[in-house]
Amino acid sequence: MTEAEARAFVRQQHKGVLATIKRDGRPQLSNIVYAQFDDGVMRISVTRDRAKTKNLRRDPRASIAIQGDNWYQHVVAEGTVEIFEGDTLASDLREYYRAVRGEHPNWQEYDEAMVREQRILLLFHIEHLYPISG
Repeated sequence: MTEAEARAFVRQQHKGVLATIKRDGRPQLSNIVYAQFDDGVMRISVTRDRAKTKNLRRDPRASIAIQGDNWYQHVVAEGTVEIFEGDTLASDLREYYRAVRGEHPNWQEYDEAMVREQRILLLFHIEHLYPISG
């Protein structure tokens, strides 16, 4: 798999396993759903109080393993995460949802759930991709 193919693969998928670094240095793994936009940044919706969020506030380095339909074909993305809680968070969470699932049947209900769940976005900036073909 070439790097261009790996980038296309990442763009087509939406599920992965995020690895963050715990306080004791061991990895903490989380199943995640992500969306990648034209800017190449992967966006992940998380809650403020999750272990992965706390880990990333302390150390923004992370990796994501992205599995394809073929068990032996996957891509690993390494990068740095920026935690986004800015003024455009509500509209950015909607954009994230649209990219992953399409239109929501009730955006007001969605917005209220995002506030209630204290949702924020992780912006995963890819620094290295390791395409693996099987």
